[in-house]
Amino acid sequence: MDDKYYLGIDIGGTKCAVIAGRGNMDIIDKISFPTETKKGPCHAINLLLENAGLMSDKLGLKGLQSIGISCGGPLDSRKGLVQSPPNLPGWDNIPIVELFVEKFHVPAYLQNDANACALAEWKFGAGKGTENMIFLTFGTGMGAGIIVDGKLYSGTNDLAGEVGHVRLEDDGPEAYGKKGSFEGFCSGTGISMIAKKIVIEKLKRGERVSFCQDIENAGKLTTKDIADAAFRGDRTAIEIFEFSGKELGKGLSVLIDILNPQLIVIGSIYARCSQFLEPACMEVINRETLKLSRSVCRVVPAALGEQVGDFASLSIAICSDNGK
Repeated sequence: MDDKYYLGIDIGGTKCAVIAGRGNMDIIDKISFPTETKKGPCHAINLLLENAGLMSDKLGLKGLQSIGISCGGPLDSRKGLVQSPPNLPGWDNIPIVELFVEKFHVPAYLQNDANACALAEWKFGAGKGTENMIFLTFGTGMGAGIIVDGKLYSGTNDLAGEVGHVRLEDDGPEAYGKKGSFEGFCSGTGISMIAKKIVIEKLKRGERVSFCQDIENAGKLTTKDIADAAFRGDRTAIEIFEFSGKELGKGLSVLIDILNPQLIVIGSIYARCSQFLEPACMEVINRETLKLSRSVCRVVPAALGEQVGDFASLSIAICSDNGK
């Protein structure tokens, strides 16, 4: 039996995880725990190192090939530094790669979470076999990982793929620091803001909204509330998704014309609610993009589902170790 394995370190604002897996993405073991950001970075980092140590002791340190670390940005992948992500207060220039290399004496690699998910979908998910692919998160926020000519493209200082910051309209929901941004229209945060506006307008006109009875509760609506209503056939909920889908089409049209990808893979909310987002999105793409670029590009939901976080950190280790 092959005793070679990789460790994936998944660092999030809510929870962290250590995952062990083979080169074919066969997951052997996993330990997760709350990040508890109020306790500071040392608390979570010590638990990550401790649990990674327990896992490597169990599996045999000699078999450990490399370690992949996935974390929200900003970060410096070349220097291995985590640089004050908004969801990790106090994580200021943390030399996370150095800490793991010193403990385990194997190569360790760091990537932001969108890039890590892009690697996972490219090597093991919906993008398998492609050379030019874009992965969009479409979760709480909107970020992208870009594969160009069979390699991850991270930019000059790891900021490639910050598509959520691109302004699509002069006005609109405010996310990522500006009104009308891609993230403002196409994220969980953005959909909640869109819902609030549409629902309040309808209630003021005296229209009934099945999932929100009064204006006071409109600001408390979540994307899950909207999705649940849409799956029940609620027309207002479907209208909210269609609104987001049109803006998604505008953003994707820009990416298609600039990067000429074979495939765009979209995760999280799109993967779960594509039936409400896709028609409006594709209508805009068919109208806006260059015909030849459009003809070679497909837009599909992510394939790895809820396991993408586990696969993402392992993919950093596997792809980096193999020179990808």
